[in-house]
Order: sequence, then C-alpha cells, then structure tokens
Amino acid sequence: MGINSRALVDALASHAAASGHFDRVAKHEPKNAPGMGLSASIWVQHIGPAVGSGLKSTSGLVVMNLRVMSDMVQEPQDDIDPLVMAAVDDLMAAYSANFTLDGLVRCVDLLGMSGTALRADAGYLQIGGTQGGMYRVMVITIPLIINDAWEQSA
Repeated sequence: MGINSRALVDALASHAAASGHFDRVAKHEPKNAPGMGLSASIWVQHIGPAVGSGLKSTSGLVVMNLRVMSDMVQEPQDDIDPLVMAAVDDLMAAYSANFTLDGLVRCVDLLGMSGTALRADAGYLQIGGTQGGMYRVMVITIPLIINDAWEQSA
C-alpha cells in the first residue's frame, strides 16, 4: 500500500525526457533560472482520498504539476509559444496513451472523474529573484488515481 511517490515522480520525468523536447528535466521546482531552451520541472500539488474508494482501503488522488518553461529572451520570440505548446501537446498525448503509467496508477484522470482533469495553464514566471529571468510557462496538472493506497480499519 501507499502511493509510491518516488516512482510517480520518476515516471513523469521519464515521459518528459523521452519526449525529446527538453534540455533539462528537474524532479523539483527550480530555485535558479534554468537557462535557454525548454526545461521541465515536476512537483506534487495535492494528495488526498479519491472518489470511489472501497470499504477496506482508500484509493489515493495525487495531483502532480509539470511546468514547461522557456526563457522570454530566447530568439526568435515567435517560436516560444509554439515550442512550449508542442511539448505540452506531446506530453498530453503520452499521458493519454499510457494512462496507467505502465501499471503504476489506476489512471491519469484525463476527464476529471476525481474532480480534477488533466489540463495545462499558461502564464509567466520570474525565477531567481530580481536577478533571475522571466519565463513563458505552461503548467500541466496531472491527476493520478492510485488504487488501495491506504488501508482502512475500525
């Protein structure tokens, strides 16, 4: 039982690295500006019970974030959004095609049966304080449902 946290992070990092889009994939939120090229970082956002748990065990809902980042001073600037979007598109396709992460989870909750669906939201982020860089980002929210994560007892 349990959620096997290291394996979850490793599986998501493996998908990102295998996509071929990223110059670097971090299994944490970076504290320093990652540099030019596309970068990905992965971290946990939420852990709790999943809807549809049984009476002997509780299924887990683990919501992970994967942030795709591109430095805003990269040239040509017209390529920044298309490159970020292409990386997100390929990762969404990977999660749809391998929605059990090779049997590690019941499913990537693609459509939100747990209340949180797979999605990506865009924005901007300054990394590294006032001396850091401004990045164009898309954060992919990846809800994972894990069967029988925690035992129940009276």
